[in-house]
Amino acid sequence: MIKQQMAVIFDMDGVIVDSNPFHKIALQQFCKSHGYDLSEDEMKRKIYGRTNKDWIPALFNRPLEEKELRRYADEKEALFRELFDADIALLQGLHEFLKALKHDNVPLAIATSAPRDNVDFVFKKTGIDDFFPVVLDESHITKGKPDPEIYIKACQKLQMPAECCVVFEDSLSGVRSGLDAGTRVVAVTTTHRPEEFNGVSLAVPNFSDLSVQDLQRLVGD
Repeated sequence: MIKQQMAVIFDMDGVIVDSNPFHKIALQQFCKSHGYDLSEDEMKRKIYGRTNKDWIPALFNRPLEEKELRRYADEKEALFRELFDADIALLQGLHEFLKALKHDNVPLAIATSAPRDNVDFVFKKTGIDDFFPVVLDESHITKGKPDPEIYIKACQKLQMPAECCVVFEDSLSGVRSGLDAGTRVVAVTTTHRPEEFNGVSLAVPNFSDLSVQDLQRLVGD
């Protein structure tokens, strides 16, 4: 059997690590400290999967100078890392799945709306940086998810056509981003229920029962 040419792109929060519960706490604490109280539905619609430069000005309902925006973003992300530090772990089955992909010489990338400090934090705590020669974070894009920019750029960095790339995403905006970039998308159900996703090729709770061949079949369809 000839293996299908393929690359795999991972979002980070909610995909590589189940960090969204800690982001939620950090967001709640950040917002309350600044006089705002967001519901879970508002966070899903307005924040999850988006860059800090998108959601922070929307929260304050006014344009922010770059220095002020960076200060607020650094405050929120430092709070998140402090909260998550003792509990960080890879999603179930991910390490073995990454090893299988690397064994089969499948090119890998991370494409996240998070700042580089958070990527480095996850790498330091999990030791998976050697799997990812390509990393795109919020600094590499001008438009956050659901805009397809980040996944278009990830495919370009991997030197693979979008139709040969599989994206793993947990947010509705991230799924839209991957689909609009022309990739196959697998939903990871850490943030939303399977029935909330539209257009995905597959929905999984984690990586325990996934194989490289499963992804090759998706790309070959």
